[in-house]
Amino acid sequence: MGWIYALLLAGAVAVLAAAEWPRLSTRLGVAGRFPGATKRRKASHLRLVKTESEEFAASVERDLNRLPTIDERDRP
Repeated sequence: MGWIYALLLAGAVAVLAAAEWPRLSTRLGVAGRFPGATKRRKASHLRLVKTESEEFAASVERDLNRLPTIDERDRP
């Protein structure tokens, strides 16, 4: 019965380590020694996405106008 508890404890430690790995790797790994490397690596994958805000606003307004409404005089 003791080996079941040891197995459950080992599983809990493994789950905790997996959940905290991104934070631990920055402190213990190569990225912890070179903090600027992570910023440069992440910045290289970012790009600006331009949105068509006027077109989006017009489509939302069209959709809202198409929705059925209940007027005060229609209520029982």
